Amino acid sequence: MSNKSDEIQEIIDAYNKLVRNIEGRATDSADGRAYGGIVRAGKGNLVESTAKILVQLAWKRLKQNPDRLKIVGRRIKIPIKKEYIESLDDEDVKQHIKENTEDYFYPYKPDVLVTIDDEVVLEIECKSYTENAMFKRILVDATLLKTQFPEMQFILLELESQLGGDYSELKDITLGSTSTHTLLSYFDIEMHIITLVEGERKGDKPIHKPEFFKPLTRESLEKAVKVISDILQEYI
Repeated sequence: MSNKSDEIQEIIDAYNKLVRNIEGRATDSADGRAYGGIVRAGKGNLVESTAKILVQLAWKRLKQNPDRLKIVGRRIKIPIKKEYIESLDDEDVKQHIKENTEDYFYPYKPDVLVTIDDEVVLEIECKSYTENAMFKRILVDATLLKTQFPEMQFILLELESQLGGDYSELKDITLGSTSTHTLLSYFDIEMHIITLVEGERKGDKPIHKPEFFKPLTRESLEKAVKVISDILQEYI
C-alpha cells in the first residue's frame, strides 16, 4: 500500500474501531449519567485527531517542508475593545477597566489552529455533528478570532451534519441549507464546511449503535484533504 493511502486507511480503521466500541465503553461506565459524555467525547476526539492528520497529509502532498507547518494548542486572548471602554457611561467602571485593561479579555481555545512559518493561517472547528444553533456559535467564535488574525481561514469539520440542505450528501457541489446560508450572510466569515459521513444526523439513530452505523469512506477523506490543500496552497 502506498504512503498516500496509509494515513487515509489509518483514519478509517480508527473510526471503525472507535465508533463500533463507544457503545460498549459507555454502557460499562460505572456512572450511568456519564453515558452521553463518553459518547460525545469519543466522537469529538476522533474528529479532532482526524483533522490534524488531514492537515499534515495535505501539507505533505503539497511537498512542503514539514517544519514550516505547526498545529498549535494555545489559547488566544481576545482583548476588550477600546471603543467599548470609551462608550461606558459610568466613569468609575470606565476608569477601573482602563487601569486593569490587561485583565479584560476572552480566552478562546481553538480545536485545531494551524500556523505556517509561525503565522496563523487556519482554524478547524471539529464537531461530531453540527446543527444551526451550534453553527451560529461557531461563527461568533470565528469572528472574534479573525479580529486578531484578519487573513486566516476557517473550516468546520463535522462527522455528521444536522444543518439541513445537502451538507450530508457529500456531493461534488454542495448547495447548502437555507438556514446556514442565512446565518453566514450576517458574518464576514468564509466557512468551509466539510462533512465526513453521508446521511443527515438523526438523534434517535446514533451511529455508535450497530444498527445505525455509517461508514467513513476514503472518498470523503480525500475530498477533505483537497479542501485543506487548496487553502494551505495560498500560503506557500
